[in-house]
Amino acid sequence: MLDVSEVNVKRFWRDNSLSIVVGAIFLLLWVGQSLVGFFVLNDDRHDHGGPPVTYGRYLTTAHFWEATTENWESEFLQMGSYILLTVWLKQKGSAESKKVDEEEPVDEDPRAYRDRPDAPGPVKRGGLALTVYQNSLCLAFFTMFAASFVLHAWSGMEEFNQETLAHGGQAVTFGGFLTSSTFWFQSLQNWQSEFLAVVSIVVLSIWLRQKGSPESKPVAAPHAATGES
Repeated sequence: MLDVSEVNVKRFWRDNSLSIVVGAIFLLLWVGQSLVGFFVLNDDRHDHGGPPVTYGRYLTTAHFWEATTENWESEFLQMGSYILLTVWLKQKGSAESKKVDEEEPVDEDPRAYRDRPDAPGPVKRGGLALTVYQNSLCLAFFTMFAASFVLHAWSGMEEFNQETLAHGGQAVTFGGFLTSSTFWFQSLQNWQSEFLAVVSIVVLSIWLRQKGSPESKPVAAPHAATGES
């Protein structure tokens, strides 16, 4: 017979298994990136006659943070933009779209539910709290995008200046790097790939299926059916 703690663990896993697994994959891949980057940087320093850095020191370098935030920036931009675009834009037949000719629950006025006992606090309070809350998902992603954008620009500048000075060039300012082709090449090559992934799932989910996934229409649904059901 299961004791209370085992029941709680099983319930916690059932309720949070998706975020746990995806979060674990992220951490494993991030650690893998850091280890490979650590070897790459030390190989480069060895080739230029410099001393190696420790792994702990590497985690504070511009080399590590430029590579990290360059990718985070594009992910947060993609998600924030996609969430916002799906408020108004539709794609007939896609599992990722709202229905073309029908109102959806996500479009309902939340103020009609302010007296419901389980309504979130901002819904009950209304006013500015509700205005912020009903846009909070986009705001969170665009805030993380802005932070990653600045961190990418800053760490990219540090990395660029280290490379430039090592080859006898002149360092650039933050503004100079922010307007450089190097920074925008780093950003745009990631941004375009993120939106390619988005348009791929929007279009492919019209005709293709994955049984059991909420990102797919039911297997037996006709191609013209729009949304998850």
